[in-house]
Amino acid sequence: MIQTAKLDVRAGDSLSSLRELFKALLGVEGVEAILVPQTLPGSSMVMPVLVKDPAALENADPLAPAFPLNGAGILSKLTRKPLGGKVAAVLRPCEIRAFVELVKLRQGALDEVVLVGIDCLGAFQNRDYFRFVKDVAAGTTALFCRTVLSSGRMPLPGVQIADACKACEFPVPTGADILVGLYGVDTDDHLLVQSRSARGMVVMDALGLPEIEEPPLRAEAVARVVAQRTAFRDRMFEETAGSIHGMEKLAAYLSRCVNCYNCKVACPVCYCRECVFATDVFDHEPFQYLRWAARKGRIKMPTDTLFYHITRLAHMSTACVGCGQCSNACPNEVPVMELFRTVSHRAQKAFGYEPGRDVEEKPPLTEFQADEFHEVEGMTGVGK
Repeated sequence: MIQTAKLDVRAGDSLSSLRELFKALLGVEGVEAILVPQTLPGSSMVMPVLVKDPAALENADPLAPAFPLNGAGILSKLTRKPLGGKVAAVLRPCEIRAFVELVKLRQGALDEVVLVGIDCLGAFQNRDYFRFVKDVAAGTTALFCRTVLSSGRMPLPGVQIADACKACEFPVPTGADILVGLYGVDTDDHLLVQSRSARGMVVMDALGLPEIEEPPLRAEAVARVVAQRTAFRDRMFEETAGSIHGMEKLAAYLSRCVNCYNCKVACPVCYCRECVFATDVFDHEPFQYLRWAARKGRIKMPTDTLFYHITRLAHMSTACVGCGQCSNACPNEVPVMELFRTVSHRAQKAFGYEPGRDVEEKPPLTEFQADEFHEVEGMTGVGK
């Protein structure tokens, strides 16, 4: 099922080669459009754009270190109902994993999608990306990719990729139909293109790219990145766990939260059509605030910030893919990602579950498993 080919790069311009690949994808029978990050006209912002005309791909920039939103939600909206033709969707690994989770939750479908995943070098927080493009001015994407792949460092002093990216142990896409490889590849000469599914093989055959062997250094390069990110992740977990141990510490950790709900809106796997926090459930009567203040001496306003985050954790901790959009969207720089990843990692480990790993894998709590959690008192022998 895995077929490896090369995409030639001319004059070291890998971005132009990717744009040619995307144009070729639009020529594959049945592919009606391509969803791909593009630099918007008159702006430095990179956003998902649905393209039908190959000539409109000149600003496609999926390698830019910009990640203003998780595209899984966009693809979910496109595929909840029959589309009438296939869409090729160019996504980061965390976006593919989030979309797989949404498919499991019947918020999207894979039938009319060709998933194109690209090795992820990470991305900046929005504010840092704007600073990067302002200070560098031209050739920002090429500079970023070349510097990261050659040295693992950042091209601009004082600007680092987001902590969510530093802690992401999935730099290579899983679940993609077509994979574009960067790690362990001489990207000045060519990019690696692989089919990773039966659908991907059909597309690869149509593209007609010359076949090659996977570079022997690729596995080593990927392992090195995963090891670095896993080490950062584990340090982050340890520090965060110490900061949120007990309700008092957790309340202090979330003290800057103003209940704007940006993190909920930005989260790709927070999918409820009507959120309880968007209803009048928490529109308390004015006299209640006075009673609470009288009972405790004082109350923090707004009052429901802690309950809000605990509810969100209970709702989607098993589906969190660690994309970091919650922190990216926070106006007060609450370390939401660190909290959610730390708690989610423990929940996912308890269930032996990895979100986005397999579309056929049932999410925890959606079906009864007799052979689990025997360490819980009174559970030994249940189901035997």
